[in-house]
Amino acid sequence: MRTVADRIRHAVSFELIGFLIVVSMGLLLFDLSLQDIGVVAIAGSIIATLWVYVFNYLFDRVLMRFQGHARKSFRQRLLNSLLFEIGLLLVLLPFIAWYLQVSLLEAFILDAALALFYLVYSLGFNWAYDLVFPIEPQAARH
Repeated sequence: MRTVADRIRHAVSFELIGFLIVVSMGLLLFDLSLQDIGVVAIAGSIIATLWVYVFNYLFDRVLMRFQGHARKSFRQRLLNSLLFEIGLLLVLLPFIAWYLQVSLLEAFILDAALALFYLVYSLGFNWAYDLVFPIEPQAARH
């Protein structure tokens, strides 16, 4: 499994890169003000940073229990990304509706677009992260 420092580096870098992309796309595609997309992105980023740490820790624990290591196959990466985004979608929906003062349906559309983006982004980011920062053999045994 990964060390605490590695998990923190992963979560922070994931969110910073994602934040920059989301703000840019929110301004261009959703006609939101910089303040509105900024607040949604920052709040979403804080919640997602905490969620990504907890979720990936739990996901890795399940992998360790059932397969003896935390390396993920392509199917496991897809499952990891999908389950993560479903959980985050449910958590963020009420906040987005409240902050933007829109209906739950309108908030769901924005939230679903964010989830779709992050589904693709997380798959690519995590794959690249594992290539750049592979799990050390001694860390995989703990």
